[in-house]
Amino acid sequence: MATGYLEILRARHAARLLAGTLVGRLPNATAAIAIVLFIRAEGGSYSLAGGLAAVYGVANAVGQPLLGRLVDLRGQPRVQLPAALLSAAAMAFFAFTGTGLLGLSYAAVAAAGLFTPPLEGGLRALWPSVLRKEDQVHTAYAMDAVAQEVMFTVGPLLVTLCASLWSAQVALLVLNVLGVLGALSVVVSPPSRAWRSAPREAHWLGALRSRGLLVLLGAFLFVGVALGSITVAAVSYADDHGGDVVYGWLMAGLGLGALLGGVVYGARRWAGAPERRLRVLVALLAVCYVPLMLLPGPVAMTALSALAGVFLAPAIACAFVIVDRHAPRGTVTEAFSWLVTTFTVGASVGTGLAGPVVEWGGALWGFAVPGVAGAVSLLVLVAAGRVLAAPAVGAVVASSSENDPNRAVEPRFSSGDRA
Repeated sequence: MATGYLEILRARHAARLLAGTLVGRLPNATAAIAIVLFIRAEGGSYSLAGGLAAVYGVANAVGQPLLGRLVDLRGQPRVQLPAALLSAAAMAFFAFTGTGLLGLSYAAVAAAGLFTPPLEGGLRALWPSVLRKEDQVHTAYAMDAVAQEVMFTVGPLLVTLCASLWSAQVALLVLNVLGVLGALSVVVSPPSRAWRSAPREAHWLGALRSRGLLVLLGAFLFVGVALGSITVAAVSYADDHGGDVVYGWLMAGLGLGALLGGVVYGARRWAGAPERRLRVLVALLAVCYVPLMLLPGPVAMTALSALAGVFLAPAIACAFVIVDRHAPRGTVTEAFSWLVTTFTVGASVGTGLAGPVVEWGGALWGFAVPGVAGAVSLLVLVAAGRVLAAPAVGAVVASSSENDPNRAVEPRFSSGDRA
């Protein structure tokens, strides 16, 4: 099973790019919990902490596609490293000034979110130039999705460890220093320095002019809603079954399921169009959310949470392939960044939606929200199946420099290739 992953990690620069991207994304992955811990340490309210975390999330959702477009236009080093420095400087300002002047606090957090470098989209744009073979790139997408689950598991533990050993302020500073170092490791690498986006048609919509990409984003908005709603429903369940410890186990189960699902999915090659495969994966994802409504004891509920996460990473990995197939020529980083933004916005909507539902009907109806959201995501994919299956105009780019090791471009794969 691990052979495919080891083959990728042995490829020149691959391990460095993956590790650098994960470390560079730590500030973003841990921002919400780090902000909450810092505000509570400063004596602030949960409302203030939640408001600041929400501002960071909204600014981040806005900034990712904008910075992604700049990366496509200007290259990775000219955008990623300055953005990482600006984001870290803004968060450091917030850490040193605290909440004495709320206007400045909100502005600093907003700037930190807005300038978060689009390392996630950048890595996926680099994989084709690093690995060259299509099947390896698809395996790399799956490995990328698995690595995210590890990061979102380890990141919060790192925050709480730093806060307990030193302080919440130090945790904010350490994570952002690590983020800059991670971004630096990526942008000074030969693939990042040499990468150039394919020539693009000037259009104000950028990647969003692809109808297939819009369909995919619409579907993953509801996948995000499902994931966001689970986190709220799980709190309600935990309140009646043991408190924070149970909540932690439920979230760990969800992450473990996604981790295992991603590992298994990426360990084999899949025949057929990825658009059809995504419909199957999203259908399974929606079906696996339904048993959560049974509300069994904590041990069984943790197992059901793991089941609910099994098809998440495979669906995300499959979506990466489809983004690459449908992104208009010269917009690949922006397109991947839009997927990140859409998923983030969906998760925020799910969190906001599940709150009133839980207050009205308890955990039972709270866990109904992800099932409904998963079903709506599937309906989007089915209803717009022809649009998603159609080759994207201008999305196929022949790499004229595949044999030139000194220049990396944005090689792409034909819509007719096996996925």
